[in-house]
Amino acid sequence: MIKFIPRTNSSIADAYLTPAIKKYLNGFESGLKDGLAAVSKGKESGVRCQFMQSDGGLVDASSFSGLRAILSGPAGGVVGYSETCFNPKNNIPLISFDMGGTSTDVSRYGDGKFDHVFETTTAGVTIQSPQLDINTVAAGGGSILTFKNGLFQVGPESASSQPGPACYRKGGPLTITDANLFLGRLLPQYFPKIFGPNENESLDYAASEARILEITEQINKAHPNNKPMTPHEVAYGFITVANETMSRPIRQFTEARGFTTASHRLVSFGGAGGQHSVAIAASLGISTVLIHRYSSVLSAYGMALADVVEDIQEPSSMAFSDDNKSALEERIASLKEKSSKALKLQGFNDSDIFFEEYLNLRFKGTEAGIMVSKSEDAWDFKDNFFKLHKREFGFIFDKDIIVDDVRVRAVGKSLKREKIYIDDEIEELKSKEGAIFDVTEDKVQFFSEVYFDNKMVKTPVYRLEELDIGTSIQGPAIIADGTQTNVIPPTASALILKSHIVVTNSFDSVPKAVDELIPETEQVGTKKISIDPVLLSIFGHRFMDIAHQMGTALQKTSVSVNVKERLDFSCALFDPEGNLVANAPHVPVHLGSMSTCVTKQANLWKGKLKPGDVLVTNHPSAGGTHLPDITVITPAFNGDELIFYVASRAHHADIGGLLPGSMPPQSKTLEQEGAAIYSELLVKDNQFQEERIRQLLLEEPAKVANCSGSRRISDNISDLNAQIAANHKGISLIGQLVNEFGLDTIIAYMRAIQDNAANTVSSMLKKVISERNGKALEGVDYMDDGSKICLKVVQDPKDESKVIFDFTGTSQQAYNNINAPEAITYSAIIYCLRCLVDEDIPLNQGCLRPINVVLPDSSLLKPDSDCAVVGGNVCTSQIITGLILSTFEAAANSQSCCNNFTFGIGGNDEDVGMV
Repeated sequence: MIKFIPRTNSSIADAYLTPAIKKYLNGFESGLKDGLAAVSKGKESGVRCQFMQSDGGLVDASSFSGLRAILSGPAGGVVGYSETCFNPKNNIPLISFDMGGTSTDVSRYGDGKFDHVFETTTAGVTIQSPQLDINTVAAGGGSILTFKNGLFQVGPESASSQPGPACYRKGGPLTITDANLFLGRLLPQYFPKIFGPNENESLDYAASEARILEITEQINKAHPNNKPMTPHEVAYGFITVANETMSRPIRQFTEARGFTTASHRLVSFGGAGGQHSVAIAASLGISTVLIHRYSSVLSAYGMALADVVEDIQEPSSMAFSDDNKSALEERIASLKEKSSKALKLQGFNDSDIFFEEYLNLRFKGTEAGIMVSKSEDAWDFKDNFFKLHKREFGFIFDKDIIVDDVRVRAVGKSLKREKIYIDDEIEELKSKEGAIFDVTEDKVQFFSEVYFDNKMVKTPVYRLEELDIGTSIQGPAIIADGTQTNVIPPTASALILKSHIVVTNSFDSVPKAVDELIPETEQVGTKKISIDPVLLSIFGHRFMDIAHQMGTALQKTSVSVNVKERLDFSCALFDPEGNLVANAPHVPVHLGSMSTCVTKQANLWKGKLKPGDVLVTNHPSAGGTHLPDITVITPAFNGDELIFYVASRAHHADIGGLLPGSMPPQSKTLEQEGAAIYSELLVKDNQFQEERIRQLLLEEPAKVANCSGSRRISDNISDLNAQIAANHKGISLIGQLVNEFGLDTIIAYMRAIQDNAANTVSSMLKKVISERNGKALEGVDYMDDGSKICLKVVQDPKDESKVIFDFTGTSQQAYNNINAPEAITYSAIIYCLRCLVDEDIPLNQGCLRPINVVLPDSSLLKPDSDCAVVGGNVCTSQIITGLILSTFEAAANSQSCCNNFTFGIGGNDEDVGMV
């Protein structure tokens, strides 16, 4: 296989895990008279034993390895819901929601096939092995609930099993489980008495209530001007934020791949899934929720339904063409023969074996391979590849197609059973008069007070095993058995089937749970909107999610190693004035400088941009860092009104200049470092301006003595297209938010999320200043050539709400390339402020609002427009960072350069290798 380092990591992981598995198996086998059979190795006597693998298939115990066992537990759940909930007749795709105690696993199943990934990072280790595409978020029943910096936060810390939630009677913290118990969504009488020091007591409602009352008091003190929140509103707010936290990965892996989330069904399982699944489906726009009768143990149940699988994959590097078709067919046939032989050794006949044929395809010059399956009777890999690429990335290249891998997945059907599809069962019930009927009062076990719609509601509780098939229940209701508790909100109804509960949501475009959080008291635009701390937390997730998805799209569609492997890029969302709203945590040196860039471009083009226009810039005087970092900015419109911007910045492999890589150590002027684009239309009226870009990148730099134009112009154009596609993804996702909540609300919360960051940073700075009795913080640091950078931090005498970062005294600009553009200083400041706050706060323009920055003209930190800057981006930026932290006495200041690959501003940026 390609990629030496992931293969090495995988080998090491396997060497670590497999001996532990073999040790367990040997101990297990020693208790059996004839031991374990090893059919694949010729030993047929003994007990047959198979294990679930991460790819969703069973394997003989003798062939089981640690490398393929990492996600075997969640894989059982995927098999369970795919076998019991998917209907090939209507092909409606499924999204799973598997909520446990410490985390939640989500996945997707569609087209009758599992979605696999072949390279994943687990616990920081890159694994190269087929695994089901399962996403995990650190939010579960034991996730700790906190209120920090004006935001409701759920996890990622967990109470785990020891001490567990507060209601476990062991002094634990407030968790999601406590909030559900307090709101009446968990029933202590249906829980075993296994809690407390002696593990013989029931859940402790009083402990949960005490924790809720404490945090309610804290929240109301933090918002004295708001209407005080009740304890039930606080608990429900945390549940709403938890639901948004768990919805985020679902949006990411569906929308990022071009699927519409609302077109799916949500399958709920796991111990805590039933309390949240219907509300999460509503927030995602999903109308149908499927809950299996064995939902709490569906992962185990799925293992009993799984097939034996032999998955073989071989590397390839040939072009996908008619000339190579026969060679590819021969390789596929060879893999089918190998996999079939392995299954036959385990007792399968030809009639029991089915094959899935795949080619891992990518466009030449890109790294984003897509595993493409072949239809049953057609050689349609190319058409399928184009369709998948277009759906996921929004475009296709006019390039050759390369085959990276040839793969065959042979499936031995181990369990033949008659399937009754949910839709068929419902239709059969509908066809019989009286087969679907409203629940009768005698089925109610008792009534419980449960919090819905801003009040406690008398809610009937039913035992699942006592409900007849065809029973229809209108919410609110709780349906429980010995292992699960399912909450049916007032806006939903449930239908009891033989093996499932089918819940149908009835909701408007704005989810009810969120719509209730938008009181109208404060004028914003044409609508009065009060900022709710719960909804503020939710929008923080949604805005950051958009930036993350843009980054995913950019990484997958780019062609350069800088973007794809080194991840030297950043994506961000901005308000109508160009102020940063959300920046995914990509490259630190881009963090503050992106907002400087977009603000300058927004002012420069004010009133001139139209729908279908896209801007491009990289000039230091226009908010750029160094020239290889090219920024693509796309405005979004509501009619003719510009409502926000999205932007992506990526380090291009070469843009001309003295040396390949455009990072010349001897540059004295900016023009020697390559193409400098102050502000241009990259796309005009939806037309890519390729001729103008070629002129800017190829012809203009070559006019400078001893310099060349771009040496990789095709890569430049491909990466620029990737940036355009990433921006388009961001605009599409924001458009969905606007449709869901309304433009006024979106803009109001764009401002509010900046206010939140500003207040947090302002509080931190006030504390630092007050501890020094108003005395200024001062520091100085030196470059290797003796140039100095000076900093004085003092409260603004004209405005006590602000602090001045005064760099007066810094040396004049240098006749070399260690000059740092103005945006670099803002990047360093915003990064350091985030470090100094030491809390998880949104990264946006609000972090800089309490700051006034003074930079002397024609200095190292504000050089003239023609000064060379390539070294300032990677070295001077580190000096500024170290100086700020040492001035605040937060960290010792070392050599402050990228040569030690410090993870900071410019740190971990391998540009230094080019220098």
